[in-house]
Order: sequence, then C-alpha cells, then structure tokens
Amino acid sequence: MNHIKAIISKELKNYFNSPLAYIFISIFLVIANWLFFTNFFLQNQASMRNYFAFLPWIFLFLIPAITMRLWAEEKKLNTTELLFTWPIKDYEAVLGKFLASLLFLAITLVASLSVPITISFLGQLDWGIVIASYLGALFLGASFLAIGLFVSSLTDNQIIAFIIAIALSFIAFIIGENLVLYVLPDSLVSLFQFLGLGAHFNSISRGVLDSRDIIYYISIIAFFLYLNTRQIENRKWK
Repeated sequence: MNHIKAIISKELKNYFNSPLAYIFISIFLVIANWLFFTNFFLQNQASMRNYFAFLPWIFLFLIPAITMRLWAEEKKLNTTELLFTWPIKDYEAVLGKFLASLLFLAITLVASLSVPITISFLGQLDWGIVIASYLGALFLGASFLAIGLFVSSLTDNQIIAFIIAIALSFIAFIIGENLVLYVLPDSLVSLFQFLGLGAHFNSISRGVLDSRDIIYYISIIAFFLYLNTRQIENRKWK
C-alpha cells in the first residue's frame, strides 16, 4: 500500500507541477459550461441532463490527454527501468498511476460543482439525479482512464497513445448507442447494448443505481488494468 501511495503522490506532483493540470481543468470547465449554458436558459428547467449528455464526448478527447504521458513519457525518457528498480510490484505501479489519474479526474469533477450549485439557486434541482450522474461520470471516466493507461504502455510516442486511446474509447462507448444498434440484427442488440460504455452511463445518469452497471464498469477497469500489468511484465522480460 505504501508503494501505491508513493506512486500516487509522484504522479499528482507531476500533474500539478506542470501547466497540464491547470490547462486540462480550465479547458474542461470552459467547454462543458459553454455547451451546457448555451441552451440552458432556453429550456426554462432546472436540470443538468444536457450537461451529462455532453460529458462523455468531452471525456473522449480530454481523458486520453491525461493518460497519454503516464507510460509513454517514462518509456521515452528511459525512466521506466528506474521506476522498477524500486522494491515495487508491477500491479502496484499500474494501480498507483491509475488511482492518481482517477484522483485528478475527481478533482476536475469537483471543480464543476459550481454548475449544479448555481442551478439550485435558479430552480428546484433534483440532487439525487445529479449525484448519481456524477457517480456515473466517475465510473465512465475511470474506464476511459484504464483504457488510455493501457494504450500508453504500448508506445513511447504520446501522440500515438493519444490517438489510439481516443479511437479505442470511442469504439467502446459507441457500440451500445442507438446509432449502432439500429443497424444490428435483433439477436445482437442486447449484447452490444450491454457492452457499450455509454449505455451504462445513460442508465446511471437517469438516477438508477443498478448493481449490474457498477459491476460492468469495475470489470472493464479491472480488465484493462490487468492488460496493462501484463504489458509491463512482458516489457521487463524483454
């Protein structure tokens, strides 16, 4: 546990000792707030439904920007070998980097709480749905982080890691959306709907905390963290 805490501390310092953290949080808040408030006053309704409808698409581009450097930069600078000279296990290094990026994402989402607080002064906001939607956003973001972290371990080029992470996250998200489901045979609709990251986020953001959605996200996260660990193990043997 101490090793994981050390990795988390190291990665968070890397975020906040560089402009990356502040640029990411600022871009996220500006884009999310602009997209939401552009139409908010036309609805005449105290609801954040549209805010969370835009959120996955913002995540698709911004979260790979968080993960692209986590392994790729270490490989490029040849600091990966230095990291593993510590008495640390592979899964601890992977878990430490993942939890650091998840903490950073959580801080970003906390910064956006000014939106529901502002809306609550303008009308009667359903905080139950808002809290569920934030939880769903955290699970969805964690899934994108796990995917991006795995992709970053495959290359030492951050741009390539960024592009592949976007593509893989987009596929994982879109396969359960109506755009894809409409062209599938009926026998495959239920399967693809279950596999899509977006369908489970939509379920949670309606205020429905189904254990199947939570188990699904935990499984996706665990799967990509496992692949990441195996990739690190293979690299060490090589």
